[in-house]
Amino acid sequence: MRKLLRGAVAALFALPLFLTSSPAAQAAPAPAADPLAMTDGFYVDPDSSPAAWAAANPGDGRAAAIRDSIARTPMARWFGSWSGDIRSAVNSYTGAAQSANKLPILVAYNMYGRDACGGHSGGGAPSPSAYGSWVSEFARGVGNRPAVIVLEPDALGDYSCMSQGQIVERQNMLINALTQFRSTAPNAWVYLDGGNAGWIDASTMADRLNSSGLNLARGFSLNVSNFYRTDESSSYGNSVNQILGQRYGYTKPFVVDTSRNGNGSNGEWCNPAGRKIGTPSQQGGGAEMLLWIKTPGESDGNCGVGSGSTAGQFLPEVAYRMVYGY
Repeated sequence: MRKLLRGAVAALFALPLFLTSSPAAQAAPAPAADPLAMTDGFYVDPDSSPAAWAAANPGDGRAAAIRDSIARTPMARWFGSWSGDIRSAVNSYTGAAQSANKLPILVAYNMYGRDACGGHSGGGAPSPSAYGSWVSEFARGVGNRPAVIVLEPDALGDYSCMSQGQIVERQNMLINALTQFRSTAPNAWVYLDGGNAGWIDASTMADRLNSSGLNLARGFSLNVSNFYRTDESSSYGNSVNQILGQRYGYTKPFVVDTSRNGNGSNGEWCNPAGRKIGTPSQQGGGAEMLLWIKTPGESDGNCGVGSGSTAGQFLPEVAYRMVYGY
């Protein structure tokens, strides 16, 4: 899969002109709460793939390092077609986090036409209307609970093989998704994915974010499933915000995926060798939050040191090497 300032929420500005008449967008209420203030730290998923692997392989010499350095770190759970009844799945996960008084990190990853150009993580909903129904149920699963949601990694970088009509269709799906979250999950902060520092130039990404409803989101996410250093990602995010301010009159907070950026990028995005886990999930650090969004050890696809694997498959040897950076 190609990849991936805390303050007051910026005022809501107008949507792109071709969507200004959208009743749903106009009716969306402003977010009312700070999910960080409603909870006591980030949620650690007890059923993450590294946690499950370590529990199932206690005698493996790699298990302790994977458990202690990866599985016990708060990270995102990804939701897609594999999640089954999405409302039930999200409700169960956010409910468990709420019971622990912790803040869950979720990724919505079911865009119609997902990874159409890259291909390693292809799939997603079978139609735009199916995606709309899916994301509506996702938002209902969150409900009034506090949550952090990353919306559709890669969706705004993956344009190279798409027609203008397909691009507008995708933008409309994202606008609808943000509208659903805004109205149905008011205590969630949603971050629209903005690619990474080595993919799309900041000026182009600012335009794409704005045209896809960024003004309805808490902010944008960067470096999801990629490896760029935090300072590189922060510089890129600040450049995106500079363009947003100049062209559209607003800026937004951003979050950075630090799960695999401890050694920075070597220019490859698909299971490169020699990568290392980065700063654990926290507030601040050069962005509104640094978050583990991609799970270290989960494959990007049939490539690199993950040759023979499928996207999302947990590879214990890759995870183990990421703990030590070799």
